[in-house]
Amino acid sequence: MLTVGICLPSAQADPGTDPTTPATPATPSVGEVRAAEGRATAAKGAVGRIQEQLDAANASLDAAAVRAARAAEAWNGARWTAQQARIAAREAATASVAADRALVVQEGQYRDAVIIANSAGLEVNAVDAFISADGMESLLERSAATDYVQARFDQRRDEYVAAADTAEKAEAAAADTAEKAGTALAEARAARDAADAAAAAAAAQSARIEDRKDRLVRRLARLQGVSVRLARTRQDALEAEREQARAAAAKPQPTPGPDPVAAADPKPADPKPADPKPDPDPAPPAPGNGAQSAIAFARAQLGERYVWGAAGPDSWDCSGLTSKAWAAGGKSLPHYSVAQYEQSTPISPGDLRPGDLVFWGDSGSPSSIFHVALYAGNGKIIHAPRTGRPVTEESMYYWRTPDFYARP
Repeated sequence: MLTVGICLPSAQADPGTDPTTPATPATPSVGEVRAAEGRATAAKGAVGRIQEQLDAANASLDAAAVRAARAAEAWNGARWTAQQARIAAREAATASVAADRALVVQEGQYRDAVIIANSAGLEVNAVDAFISADGMESLLERSAATDYVQARFDQRRDEYVAAADTAEKAEAAAADTAEKAGTALAEARAARDAADAAAAAAAAQSARIEDRKDRLVRRLARLQGVSVRLARTRQDALEAEREQARAAAAKPQPTPGPDPVAAADPKPADPKPADPKPDPDPAPPAPGNGAQSAIAFARAQLGERYVWGAAGPDSWDCSGLTSKAWAAGGKSLPHYSVAQYEQSTPISPGDLRPGDLVFWGDSGSPSSIFHVALYAGNGKIIHAPRTGRPVTEESMYYWRTPDFYARP
């Protein structure tokens, strides 16, 4: 066998170049640096604008929720007013029936008195006497009846006239309260429709805002070069930090005491005994079992959804939760935040203790209250915040400083 060897020329290395050394990147030009800086600045500006839009979206979400909460509490108030009007109408109708029965009794006694007067020698026309009190008076003046019979007759006549007047007024009151109950019922139905519309509008707006926030977070992720999940986590953390900062800023700070005064040189003891010091004010009492039961009940509902007008068993609005919580604590409160304040004892924020109620309103008047929460202690509240947020325990300054405080 013949073997043929083929020799190929070897590659010639460039003298002075080490093939193992990586190539040095080219130095960017001034224009390239400025372009990169411009892109970074633009991206930073875009991130800032997106953050502003996210903040505006959150503000819109809160505003829609507040409008829905106001409408829901207006419905609760109208419903409560209608219930009270219905009770008043029922009581007035009962009083009218009782007055009519009393009138029948007095009418019979009056008729008997006329018969007795006639049998005693009084020439009394029973029909004329029954129709006209003045006619009866003149007949009595002309009669020769004894003083006793006349006194008894006068008494029966006066009782009959009074009973007739009472029955007439009771009938008018029953008609008036029935009319008011009908008006209150119509207003409650209108308030219910308004609350339903406000809740639907808030839910629709919430869906639109959440969709917009999702798109903004995705843009944020692209600009920052991170995953959408990470961008969303960062955004949630940022919003939580802002909420904590807002709560800390809203929380009243303790007033510093006066600077300590240097002690003076001791003087010789005065042989005269000093006046006894008054006993210190007692410490505020700890919350009773009722408050503890109310808090325990509210905590057991954490995570359950908000539904306007609901009072359990697995959905709540703000006053529905506090009403049922305090029912568990042994106290009845209406399912209406304004009435809960009116039926409780107003207190100052410095007197708050667990179980108390915390309120938000639109003005300095309690009639403007539209949200209520249960104070849980340590600056925390338990409440049903709004559509889209379940029953939560959080800082009482999570949103803005409360306006009113009361103890059931």
